[in-house]
Amino acid sequence: MARYVALLRGVNVGGINIKMADLKAAIVALGLANVKTVLASGNVVFDTDRTDFAGLKSDIESCLRRTFGYEAWIVLLDQPTLARIVEDFPFEADREGWHPYVLLSSDPAALDELYANAETLELAPGERVQLGDGVLYWHVERGQTLDSPFGKSTGKAKYKSSTTNRNLRTLRKLL
Repeated sequence: MARYVALLRGVNVGGINIKMADLKAAIVALGLANVKTVLASGNVVFDTDRTDFAGLKSDIESCLRRTFGYEAWIVLLDQPTLARIVEDFPFEADREGWHPYVLLSSDPAALDELYANAETLELAPGERVQLGDGVLYWHVERGQTLDSPFGKSTGKAKYKSSTTNRNLRTLRKLL
């Protein structure tokens, strides 16, 4: 069996409210094992012997749509990939007063575009954005996440349908 993490976008923020117990029950009903939700922001860890990654992702998304009535999509990662993403964080991850974020996407081109946009923006002193292997790393001062020009760019409608972000501390809890 392999261990996976499903990251849901926009859960319990912006109007999509799902109780984690209900989310867990829906994922268990798919026949996935050792299901655990982490925090109330749509993080699900589970085991499965399924090897059809695309089919697994599609089945989870369909289940979420059917069960909770919203246009769901997820970023699905296996544990080794998640561990590499966490390990590769390029900035001082535990810097006091700063948020270490990782942006993930079901559309790698969106991350490339966001990174290209970041290079044209005037970032705050110390704020940094770096492209990683299948992710975009972002380090921003606490309290500036929503005011940052880069933060504002990630909130555009065209990225909301394909990107999600997690604080590095959350990703560590999923390992």
